[in-house]
Amino acid sequence: MSLKLTILGCHSATPRVNANPTAQFLEIKNHNFLIDCGEGTQVQLRRFSIKFSKIKNIFISHLHGDHFFGLVGLISTFRLLNRESELHIYGPVGIQEIITLQLKISKSWTQYPLIFHELSSNESELIFEDSKVEVYTIPLKHRVYTNGFLFKEKVGERKLNMNAISNFSEIEICDYQNLKNGRDFSLKNGETIKNEDLTFNPTEPKSYAFCSDTVYLPSIIDIVKGVNCLYHEATFLKDKEELAFSTKHSTASQAASIAKQANVKQLILGHYSGRYKNIQEFKTEAQEIFENTLLAEAGKVFEIN
Repeated sequence: MSLKLTILGCHSATPRVNANPTAQFLEIKNHNFLIDCGEGTQVQLRRFSIKFSKIKNIFISHLHGDHFFGLVGLISTFRLLNRESELHIYGPVGIQEIITLQLKISKSWTQYPLIFHELSSNESELIFEDSKVEVYTIPLKHRVYTNGFLFKEKVGERKLNMNAISNFSEIEICDYQNLKNGRDFSLKNGETIKNEDLTFNPTEPKSYAFCSDTVYLPSIIDIVKGVNCLYHEATFLKDKEELAFSTKHSTASQAASIAKQANVKQLILGHYSGRYKNIQEFKTEAQEIFENTLLAEAGKVFEIN
């Protein structure tokens, strides 16, 4: 399965008629993750035909409204839809207090398990892991405590080389899983057939890095190095570099510099300031430094096969 990213919103600050704040839906290795949840996210999920029931884990980068004001609404809608399965929310310390207070005062507490994982470390840490996927934090520098998130597939099973296997009648279907797991095969005569002679390497794992609001921060380069796709905020163009620094945001050229130094395969820009009427300017500026730059737009789907 490919890595698939759907942009639900990608503009900064206040929502507008055609500009939704940050939210993304990531599909990776049969997992479905919601990343940030700005105001109106559940409407965008409906608009782009994403089933609410798919969402089991939500990652919130920081507690500025344009990144989480849609969360309590989505949680409440899950309740009205009679959700029963657990919902895990990863975000900064304070997110549990904010959400539970809203639910308490409105007397609309969920009938499903709502599990918070509050984050406070200034070092990158593993916050989600199962047999297929790992998720790490990417410590960022903004006006409040902020993390990006790195989503990484784990190395999968080896692929069977059926032409090679057909040369050995002793290898049966019941042996296939051991071969996929990387084991050699021993013939009855004592000869050992090396696994690499019977299988192909697994598909190269894919990775996606989401870097939310941050000042230009070279310390993240080692964390995101070589990822298939990097989303990096670009609130301003370089003509507003001083404003970007004072507000703890980045320019398009700074995002491109991070992408180039980290040797990522693809860069996506987003979180555009409303002062710019033509977002193509962001792409033009970034491509002076990093050619493979694309622009986030609501409803746009990025896919890595």
